Parts: sequence; C-alpha cells; structure tokens
Amino acid sequence: MNKVFPNAPAACADIPNGATLLVGGFGLCGVPNECIAAVRDLGVSGLVVVSNNAGTSTSGLVHLLKNRQVKKMMASYVGENVVFEQQMLSGELEVELIPQGTLSERIRAGGAGVPAFFTPTGVGTLVAEGKEVREFDGRRYVMERGITGDYALVKAYRGDRFGNLVFRKTSRNFNPMMATAGRITIAEVEHLVEPGEIEPDQVHTPAIFVQRIFQAAPTEKQIERRTVRKR
Repeated sequence: MNKVFPNAPAACADIPNGATLLVGGFGLCGVPNECIAAVRDLGVSGLVVVSNNAGTSTSGLVHLLKNRQVKKMMASYVGENVVFEQQMLSGELEVELIPQGTLSERIRAGGAGVPAFFTPTGVGTLVAEGKEVREFDGRRYVMERGITGDYALVKAYRGDRFGNLVFRKTSRNFNPMMATAGRITIAEVEHLVEPGEIEPDQVHTPAIFVQRIFQAAPTEKQIERRTVRKR
C-alpha cells in the first residue's frame, strides 16, 4: 500500500518511447513540473501528450517540445508557447486541437470506462471531419472517443502515502479526471502526509486511481500572463 517514490526520476523511470501521457494543469496551475523535467531528462521520444495547454515558451511542456520528444499534442489552448507554434506550423508536430469542454469530457469518459459519447460541439466544423454525426431530437451531434493514457502525470496540493489526493482551486481543472484515465498515475504533491490526515470527505482522487506518489520540492507560484493597471 505504500506508493511513495523518492523523487520524480524514480517515479517516471519506466516511461517508454511512444507512450501516451496525460499531463495535468490549467495554465500554469497544477502542472506536474518535476515529472515533466524527469521525462525530459529520461530522453524518451515519440510521445503523445494530452494536456489542456502546451505550457508557455519557458514553462511546462515546452521542455519536452524543445527536446523534440513529442510526436503529437492533443490540447485545447496553445496560444502562449512560441516553440509549439513553430513546430506546429512547420509540420514537425502533429496537433489535434480539441474544444476545451470536449477535451475534459473525453478524459472523464475514458476514466469512467465510456468508449464514446455524442456532443453538439463542433458539428459542421473541422472538429467533426471524419467523425460520425447523428441526429437526436432534431439536433445534430458528433461522436467523440474517450481518452485514456499509459501514464497520467498530475500535481496535487496534498496526498497521503496510500495515494489519496486533494487539489486546490484552479488545479482541480483536468488533474482529477486525468488521474482516473491513466493506466499508471504518478502524483507529485506539495504536502505528503500520513494516511488518516486527510478527511475522507476532502479527498478529490481516491487512492485506487494512484499508483505512485512523491513529495515535490517547494516552488514559487508562476503567473502565466502578468497584467497590471496603469497608475
């Protein structure tokens, strides 16, 4: 039951070439940066990465993109990363842009064992090309497949050594659902505690979904785009 690893390199050591990674975070909140660094240093290639966003030009998944380790990105928002932009426009990086709500539901469905669902989002657009479209009650819907991954890399506020996780605020976007959709879920946590220290009613991700956990080093919270009013 003790799922604690000493650090990110140990927890991520068996990620192979060609793996599909679900990488949590929303903007720069809840991003498993130590896991990303470990995958970068591992040097694996041909990765398929599923993430709401591709990080910025200096933070997050950009470190894997700079190393040419990512073959395909499945994401919703990619507007803050110049490296991503260059690789996408040059054709070096395969990209599947997914509406944010659809991406969220595809991951949730995958974690719940639902292979596919129908949504009106994207009907009549490029999003629906090559996909089945059906009509229900006079409205057209496009079929979307659930998403699962070989590994889910998530960042939590608190976790116990059994793997129960608590997320805070914005980091609850994508991290909890990704934790359910990975065959192996690796959690880096700000505070690693003993079992029983987390109130059961406060658990966002139960331990059954988490295979590995480690204590992350303290880091300064980053701001994706700083804006200030003129004095």
